[in-house]
Amino acid sequence: MCVSESVESWCSIPLHTFQLGSMSTSNSPTADFDNTAVLHLGIGRPYQTIMLENEAFSCFVFYSVLLVIKMYIIAIITGQVRLRKKAFANPEDAQRHGGVQYYREDPDVERCRRAHRNDMENIFPFLFLGAVYSLIGPSLAVARAHFLVFFLFRMLHTVAYLCVLRAPTRSLAYVVAQVPCVSMAVQVLAAVASSW
Repeated sequence: MCVSESVESWCSIPLHTFQLGSMSTSNSPTADFDNTAVLHLGIGRPYQTIMLENEAFSCFVFYSVLLVIKMYIIAIITGQVRLRKKAFANPEDAQRHGGVQYYREDPDVERCRRAHRNDMENIFPFLFLGAVYSLIGPSLAVARAHFLVFFLFRMLHTVAYLCVLRAPTRSLAYVVAQVPCVSMAVQVLAAVASSW
């Protein structure tokens, strides 16, 4: 089903006449189509422009990239702690760095690994929820508040984990970071359910 009458005839155009971000109009009687409909569909425009014009989605991308960078940093920290404490997860690595006696666990290394695993368990769902949520047309201010709260309290959670901050700092950071995720999930479900 086509979006509007002005683009009905597009349905009969072979897919190979379309390219990402542009439309081939050679030998096509539909060259004089309604620009409004085209802009709505995003046909004839670079996908980068379409993405950046959704301010909520751009905001989501910004915080998501920061969170992914944070995960990379924790992975690097874990590796550095392994080298400093000489506690390797694989015997071949231990053999290379002094002998098989260093094929062992270390509490500091395990703490870094737990922080990294906790990030994966929480940031990956956020990446999905945030992406979908930003596409249902939320207010930019509200969307930014959701993303910012999650980012700040995930940062606090990581600092509390790695620096062994006093309880319940880490637990509170975890709980607060879940609030925007739950909120986004509920709003996405409500938006989808309302369209049924």
